[in-house]
Amino acid sequence: MFDMDTPSRDAVCARSGTSPARRTGLRLLVFLFLLALLGAPGTAAAAPTPLPPSPSPTAAARAAEAAARWGDRRLDEVSFLTTHNSFTNYEDSRWSSVNQSESVRAQLEGGVRGLSLDTHWYEHSTWLCVISFGSDCYPSDVYLCHGDCKTFAGATYALPRQSFHGTMQTVVDFLASHPQEVVTVFLEDYVSAEQLGQSLGRVRGIDQLLFRPDEWGVRQKGWPKVADLVTAGKRLLVFSDRSDREHLGVMYDRSWTVSNYWSLGDLGNDLACVTRWPDVPLDRQEPGFRRLFTMSHHRNVPTVLTAALDNGAKLRNRIAEQCRTATGGRSPNFVSVDFHRLSDGSGHTPASIVAELNAGP
Repeated sequence: MFDMDTPSRDAVCARSGTSPARRTGLRLLVFLFLLALLGAPGTAAAAPTPLPPSPSPTAAARAAEAAARWGDRRLDEVSFLTTHNSFTNYEDSRWSSVNQSESVRAQLEGGVRGLSLDTHWYEHSTWLCVISFGSDCYPSDVYLCHGDCKTFAGATYALPRQSFHGTMQTVVDFLASHPQEVVTVFLEDYVSAEQLGQSLGRVRGIDQLLFRPDEWGVRQKGWPKVADLVTAGKRLLVFSDRSDREHLGVMYDRSWTVSNYWSLGDLGNDLACVTRWPDVPLDRQEPGFRRLFTMSHHRNVPTVLTAALDNGAKLRNRIAEQCRTATGGRSPNFVSVDFHRLSDGSGHTPASIVAELNAGP
């Protein structure tokens, strides 16, 4: 039942002087004002759109950069500056007799692209820890020693001890920061395959960089172009003088390389370029495949004076007159020297000689 005395909405509006349309408009203004105060999405100022991150280089761009850097040369057509006993230096540890002046990292930064390392197993010694007053308390591991790892500190090993995996981490970190470069490591290997594998397993990022020749069909097709290695990210080659570790990605040097006898003799006058391995002549020919040539050029006992005498015109002439003839007309892929920055003042240095080899036909 309706209450006939209750005034209608229109009547109230009429008495107050406010029309229904005007009342609706006021309500809309109040609603919009509240929305603005509350920061509603429809009325708040739009936030600036953040810029997208810079895109990473495409595979095509990386390939183009590698081609510009390396051209069409295969791995066996390129020469690399290499250091003999790279780990015996004045910066990485306290050696009393060294083959290099700079740390391994500094050698790499200075243009060295081949390193030679001696791997030995060191068994933890409580006795050495005690008599060294705690300075030689190292765990059992693979270390870089120049002979027995316990005999003569500074001569056959040095403190702080240089772990193999730590040095290899230096190499991998260098490659990570220099994406166009290729590095080769040569091991004079005195450890078991298991010990070497455990040490390599602690090197972060090495698996992605290791070049495995069987996966590339090198025996059947020859070495790939360096630019292809760079584009694929396979920029680390590791060779050992032991044959039972190819499953680790470590190549047996006598299967993949030729090498001359390592010494110039005590007087530095043994310039003949003769093979290091009688069953692997320097001019060995194999169908569809050419071994890499490692050329050693250093004396029995290194000194800065003898290295300076050996590293200039003598090195350049030996390559041209002895080693190129002995190998059937080819240039060395790895030129290994002591004190790589020293020379005889002739204007030729190991680095400039390698650059000259790479600039040739």
